This record gives sequence, structure tokens and C-alpha cells, in this order.
Amino acid sequence: MNPAPLIAVVGNPNAGKSALFNALTGARQKVGNYPGVTVERKSGRTVLPDGRPVELVDLPGAYGLDPSSPDEAVTRNVLLGTFAGERRPDALLVVVDASNLDNHLRFALQLIGLGLPTVVALNMIDMARRDGLDLSAERLSSLLGVPVIETIAVRRKGTDELRGALEQVLAQPTRSTALAQDPQLLQREARRISEAATVSETPVRRWTHRLDRVLLHPVAGPLILGLVMFTMFQAVFAWSEAPIGWIESGMAALGEAIAASLPEGLFRSLIVDGLIGGVGAVVVFLPQILILFFFILLLEGTGYMVRAAFLMDRLMSRAGLSGRAFIPLLSSFACAVPGIMATRTIDNEKDRLTTILVAPLMTCSARLPVYTLIIAAFIPDRTLGPGIGLQGLVMFGLYIAGIGGALIAALLLRKTVARGGKSFFMMELPKYQMPALKDVAIGLWQRALIFLKRAGGIILVTTVVLWALASFPQAKPGEQQSEVSLAGRIASGIEVLVKPIGFNHDIALALIPAMAAREVAVSAIATVYAIDQSDEEQMAQSLEERLAGNWPLPTALAFLAWFVFAPQCISTIAITRRETNGWKWPAFMVGYLFALAYAAAGITYWTAVALGL
Repeated sequence: MNPAPLIAVVGNPNAGKSALFNALTGARQKVGNYPGVTVERKSGRTVLPDGRPVELVDLPGAYGLDPSSPDEAVTRNVLLGTFAGERRPDALLVVVDASNLDNHLRFALQLIGLGLPTVVALNMIDMARRDGLDLSAERLSSLLGVPVIETIAVRRKGTDELRGALEQVLAQPTRSTALAQDPQLLQREARRISEAATVSETPVRRWTHRLDRVLLHPVAGPLILGLVMFTMFQAVFAWSEAPIGWIESGMAALGEAIAASLPEGLFRSLIVDGLIGGVGAVVVFLPQILILFFFILLLEGTGYMVRAAFLMDRLMSRAGLSGRAFIPLLSSFACAVPGIMATRTIDNEKDRLTTILVAPLMTCSARLPVYTLIIAAFIPDRTLGPGIGLQGLVMFGLYIAGIGGALIAALLLRKTVARGGKSFFMMELPKYQMPALKDVAIGLWQRALIFLKRAGGIILVTTVVLWALASFPQAKPGEQQSEVSLAGRIASGIEVLVKPIGFNHDIALALIPAMAAREVAVSAIATVYAIDQSDEEQMAQSLEERLAGNWPLPTALAFLAWFVFAPQCISTIAITRRETNGWKWPAFMVGYLFALAYAAAGITYWTAVALGL
């Protein structure tokens, strides 16, 4: 006796697939695991209008036939008939979300291309109509070449019609299989079919599609994204000038008041040179960090950030990554620690490892004080055109260098230590909306608190320790305190190693405390300069002016190149150890990034010297 026909219920996650399966099978279900894996197998029976029983199997939700998880691998293998102990389905019941049709049709087109008899359930049609979207199932059926039935699974509407359609398609022969389909072409075809099947939609939905046609265009989209980033970094300098001046004036006034009220000695030096001079040198960059996060929060609130992930998917795929890595890498612009933690959402093990290893190359907010200090000291505040400042352009270039370095490193890692197959990327696109100003304000407030707590915690402690090392032993008349102190002697040893790439004694001294937190490099330099100078000299010159008078331009440029690549943050190393369950990959990450930083700084310095800068 022939077994009952097997029909696979398949579709994207959140399409209502399981609800429809339950509506068709009722209590006639059994649950177990697929042989050899922990993925759940859910099957049941229903009866067609002609009285024939059929078996339905509810396959795990998937975004495509390129598996990125064990669940998706099971779905692919069952559909292709390559899963041991599981026969290939005789027909497919493809479930799509009517309110998100263009995204769900991408997978549906792949499934129809398998050549099996297929019925499409246009599910949650009531939700689509509630959102102002009116679809024609007849038109969609004509475009897809398979029956399309409107369903509301949670209300069991359309189930009888589905059984009738399944009865008809089971009489059809299996067509030839066509798996070689480009995801980009599929997406465009899905969008075309979705638009053609749309009878009417609200103006909001129409504007969403119009905006997406521009913002997700393969040429215009990346150009617009680049323009958004460029504007963001121009604003970091242009908008922050006044508030930075206010904070600097406040810190200077506080230092003067404390210096006037305390007798000269080590305690006054600790307060004025160590705490105010060191920590204050970092706090002044708070406006720039808040401006950067203001843009990031706006982009997230409008729904544009997820679309940026789609734009980056093609570029990242060339580096061996998928768009799934975009959000963790984007998070690393704030801090590599949450960015590395966010890689838990990446199912592909090699993708996740590669993303962890390149996350420190994203220009985190801790680098911003270093970049800003050096750019303000050595790059002229000159306008190159309407709204285009040279300093903002250099800042933009540093961020692009970090992104480019990450993509190149990812490509090399995927070809060597993290070799493996590519994963498929699919993500739901949110609606465009006006960001809630309250949410933006709360986000900025939280970011300010994090920065100030960091300045009052690890930066404060590191600065005090550095002040102590830089203050003892005391210099004799005619000696430079930063040269004879314990910190100075340690720096002299490090200077031997970094002098070939143009680094001086100041930089050598700042490198070790910067391992605690990157922005400590600024407070370290400020503290040492404060110790070496009198109160009058400190008031007469800003830190930027002191640097400009002491460092040659090639050294400053090499210092910037170093900070683009160096993994100078103990927290990043610690979280990498935790996420990779050992010291192997953190040690590898530190080694390759330091080598990359040394090479980048050296090439920058030697090139600048050769050009006579």
C-alpha cells in the first residue's frame, strides 16, 4: 500500500506557518526529533475533499535554501530529499505573510523553483487590510504560476480552499529543479511581483516603497549612506566647537581656583595636574560623542539603520561575511564590547568568529577623543567647500580606514583561520517613522552617563596611577620630570621599539595606560605635560597647542594610523576570551591587530617623511 502523500508546510519565520499547520491538522499531530539532530519534527494528518488522507510536516522556518543554522539545514535537506530517513515531499504548502509580501516572496520564489507541486497560502490577509494594503490573490497566482489562497490561520479561514487546491496540485507532475538563483535578482523579482499584485495601499506604504527604491538602490543607496556618514562626521566638529570651549573654560577656571586655594606641593599637583588636567582632557570630548550618538539614534529611530545593513550585505559578502554581521559591527562604533556580545545572533560559527576578530577595527567612541585631539592640533580648520571642513573630512577618512581594514581582515580570515561556507542574510524591514525625541533624549542621557562614569572610574584610576609614576622620583634642577620619573624610564624602554615608526617619548609613555581604555592616551599625555609645565604655562597653552609645538606632522599622522588598528582596550580582550571560551582567539586577535597597527603607523610615517610633510 502506497504511503499517504507528504506535504511540507514551509515559509519564513513569523509567517503564521505553525498556526496554519495546527488549523489543518487539529489534534492529529505527533512531535519528535529528526534523526541525528535536536531539531523538532512536527507532523500531522488532514483529509482532502476527495477523502484521501495526506501527511503534513511543519518544517522549521527559514529565510532561504542557503542554511545558516541547524533548523534551516533540516528544511533544505528535507526539501531536496537528502535528509537520511526522511522522504522528499510530494508537494509544498508555502506560507507567506500578506503584510510583508515582498520580503516573503523571495523565499517563496526559491521554493517554487524546486519544481514540486506548490500552493501558496496568503496568510494574515486581515492584518494586511488593516494596514491599508489590498492584494489580489488571483493576480498573484497568475504571476507566480501556482494557486494562491487567502488565509487567516488563527481563525481557520481558508483551510477548506487550501485542501481543495492541494488536491488539484497533487495530480500535477514534478517539474525540473532550478536552484541556481541570485538572491539580489530574487529580491528584485519579489518586489516586482508584490507591486503588481497590489490593488491599493495607503500613502504611507506607497512612500515607503518609493523611498526604498532610492535608498536601497545598488548605486544610489551606497552613495546616500556615504553622504549620511560624511555629514555626521562634519557635524562632530562643526557643532561641538562651542560646547567644547565652554567645558575647557570651566575646567581651566576650576583648576585656577583650586591652584589658588592650595599650597604648592604634591597634593596640589595630584588635584590640578592629575585629576583636572588628565580627566578633564577627556571630558571635554563629551559633546562630540553625544553628537555622534545623536545621529546614530536618529538613524535607528527612522528605520534607516536596518536598510543600511542590506546595503552593506553585498560589500560584506565579498569579504566573506553576511549582512547579519552589520549590526554587531555597527554596535562596535559605540564600543567593541557590546558589539562582540551582539555576535551571538550570528548562527554561522565561522561568520561569528570572524566578526568577533574584526570588531575592534570599528572606530569606537573611545577613539574619538584621540582622533579629535590630534586632528585639532595638526589639521587646519579650513573649509574646502560649502559645508565641507578639512578636519571633518580627515575624521571621515579615519572611520572609512577602520571599516576598510575590517573588511580586508575579514576576507583574509575567512580564507585562512576562519575558513567556511557563506551564510544567507534576510531581515525584516521596519516601517519608516519619525523618531521619538524622548527616546533620543534618553539614549543621549544614558550615553553621557556611561562616558562620565568611565571618566570617573577607569580613566580616573589610571590617570592617578600615571600621575604617581610620572611624579616620582622628583627631578633635580635642569632635569625634565617626564624623563627621570618611573613612567619616563618605562617609556624610554618602549620608545626603542616604537621609534622606527616615528613615535616619540610622549607616545611611548601613553601606550601602556591606553591599554586600560583608549581615551586614557589623551589624559596620559595631558597629565605628563601638566607635570612638566608651570601653572602659568598651562594656562597660556591648550593641549592641542602643546602637541603642535612638540610633535612633527609625520609622527602625529602615524599616531592616528596606530589608533585605527591597535586593540588598546583590556575590556575588549576580556569579552573576546569569554565569547570564544579560551585565550587562543584573544591572543591571536591582539597579535594580528598590533602587527597591523605597527605596520600602518610605520607606512604612514615613512610615507609622510618621504613626501616632506
